[in-house]
Parts: sequence; structure tokens; C-alpha cells
Amino acid sequence: MPDVTRLILSDHETLRRHFADLDDAQASGEVSAIEAAWRPLADLLELHAECEEVVFYPRLLAVGEHADDEAEDAIDDHNKIRDAVRDAEQHDIASAPWWEAVGRARTENSKHIAEEEREALPDFRLNADVTARDEVGRRWLEFRAAKVRPSDVVGENKDADEYIAEHTPD
Repeated sequence: MPDVTRLILSDHETLRRHFADLDDAQASGEVSAIEAAWRPLADLLELHAECEEVVFYPRLLAVGEHADDEAEDAIDDHNKIRDAVRDAEQHDIASAPWWEAVGRARTENSKHIAEEEREALPDFRLNADVTARDEVGRRWLEFRAAKVRPSDVVGENKDADEYIAEHTPD
């Protein structure tokens, strides 16, 4: 099974590529190209966040040295990304307010993945053995396989303190 930290890194790279695709679409000036680049990106932002919240962060909270802080940051970041994506959905694609909301989603996502790659992923690698990393990787793949349509993932903002309390082992 693949190591969950590598699966998360793969998603991060895919998100970066999708934002680059959106840049290319913007340069084309074609609204249909912008929409075609945006929709899979918006869907992946939510799927990735939900998968981390269901699969990765509960395990990090069980083994990580700084997991409470890392989970709190991640939940707060996911909420900001979700808010920006929802805001974009309220505007016409390629309008100034839409680009502003998409820009916020990009900024928050970039901040989130940088923090996660610098803090949460190394914490998990250092404190979870290979077997655990692979088991969480299997769960990651199972979660993703079960969520084949965007409507399969209903992202809701979460209260970070409640999330940590609910997912921290006794």
C-alpha cells in the first residue's frame, strides 16, 4: 500500500498543476476554458480537505508530537479554502469578484500545503511506522474510491476545537 504522506504530496502537486491550468485558461480569455479548469480544481480542493479530515488527521492526532496545533491549523485552513470556493460559486465565472475569491482559495491552499509539508507530514513520518502509514494510505484510497462524484463530498466547515476533541484518543 502507498504511504499516506506520499498520497497527500501527490494531491498537493495535482492542486498546484490545476492552479497552473487555471492560469493558462485565464490567459486564453475564454470563459469556457476557465470554467473547465476551475470545476475539477474546486472539486479536488474539497475532496482533499475532506479526506484529510476523515482519514489523515485523526491518525495524526493519535501519534503526532504537535498534532493538536497541526490539526487546528489544517481545519482552519480548510474552512478558509471552502469559504473562498463557496464565495466564487456566488459570482459569474471570470468576473472580478470571482477571481478575487479564487485568489483567496489559491492563497489559503498554498499556505496550507506549505505548512502541512513542513509540519504535519514530517510529524506523522517520524511518529508512525511504515505499517501505520501504509494502512492510512489504504484508507485514503478507499475513501477516494467511494467519492467518485463531486456530490459524494459535502464539505462543511468544522470547529477546530470540536474536531480535535472528537478525534483525539482518550
